[in-house]
Amino acid sequence: MKKIGKVLLAFLLVIGIGFTGFTLGKNSSKDSPLLSQENQKHMAQMEAMKELIDENFLFDYDEKQLYDGSLKGMFENLKDPYTAYYTKDEFEKLMEGVNGKYAGIGVAVQASDEGYIKAISVFDESPAKKAGIKVGDYITKVDGESYSADQLEEAVSKIRGNVGEKVKITVLRKNDKEKAEEKEIEVERANVKVDTVDSKVVEKDDKKIGYLRVKEFEDVTKEEFAKELKSLKDQNVDGIVMDLRNNPGGSLDVCLAIADTFLDEGVIVSTVDKKGKEIVEKSDKDMDKTPMTVLINENSASASEILAGAFKDRGRAKIVGKTSFGKGIVQKLFPLEDGSGVKITISEYFTPNKTKIHKIGVKPDIEVENKDNDSLDIENLDKDDQFNKAMDTLLEEIKG
Repeated sequence: MKKIGKVLLAFLLVIGIGFTGFTLGKNSSKDSPLLSQENQKHMAQMEAMKELIDENFLFDYDEKQLYDGSLKGMFENLKDPYTAYYTKDEFEKLMEGVNGKYAGIGVAVQASDEGYIKAISVFDESPAKKAGIKVGDYITKVDGESYSADQLEEAVSKIRGNVGEKVKITVLRKNDKEKAEEKEIEVERANVKVDTVDSKVVEKDDKKIGYLRVKEFEDVTKEEFAKELKSLKDQNVDGIVMDLRNNPGGSLDVCLAIADTFLDEGVIVSTVDKKGKEIVEKSDKDMDKTPMTVLINENSASASEILAGAFKDRGRAKIVGKTSFGKGIVQKLFPLEDGSGVKITISEYFTPNKTKIHKIGVKPDIEVENKDNDSLDIENLDKDDQFNKAMDTLLEEIKG
């Protein structure tokens, strides 16, 4: 399998990336021959507005904040929640997460169809879990400031901070009567460690089935996955149920490594940029042939969808659950010379059969609703409708 650099395929507070440097201000003069007449007109209008403010605005203001605001507005108006401008402080926080060193609350979030920022995973032993934040909560405010789905990146940056400092998270949560109520929760930030893979053996009908849950795709996931898979194989399991539910994605190269483990020679995924350039990632001929089914739900996103889509298209495993989220685009980071930076959507990915994923998702082979989709518990799999269907499907395949 071809090895590649990391690219952004996640909604996480911990993000794996690849980045390219870029010089801010280069060729930015309004007299530059590289600017069209229309662009020169826009630049002149911006300068005129600045002069109008200086001559008439009653109050003092911070020129840097005005400048940052204009750049943020430029990126926000692209209407892509994954493309954003970061101030120097915000970019430093982002890079701390990229390097695996950050203080946060231990929540994976994504932009929901309802226009909110949704908590799709709350890490075990995390400050968020201890404080009472739950999967399915909509984060509406951070320290009293409102944030919507298209401000996902800003909210994530605000949630991060220094170890020991507290942050107030306001969530919108459905109660038992299906009515939504707002709740303010104070969380103390900490260094967050995430165990990204869980496993256990479940016995049924004289067969031993390995349950293998992948919570996200981070650098540590490759090693953790190999360790847990070996543990299951050492126990002579007859099959594997791989659980990608509530997995928001992560590092593409880790996702490809896991796909390569279970696939023979062929295409895993292809990406296409705005110029039509296609990059195809392939698996080699060696493969683990253990029978397998795969679980996904509406919170499975990005790298999770690449993996599930590859297994589905290649006929490697039946996909069980609900149609996935539908994030089929790739982001790249561009650090700027003044310490700020931008993140830009640069390409779209497709399954081996050239199936589009973005805003569509991966449709399962067998659709199953879970009665309590917000609480996936490895200790209570017998009450998990989707797992039980994946288990029965796998047993039928093994016995057949």
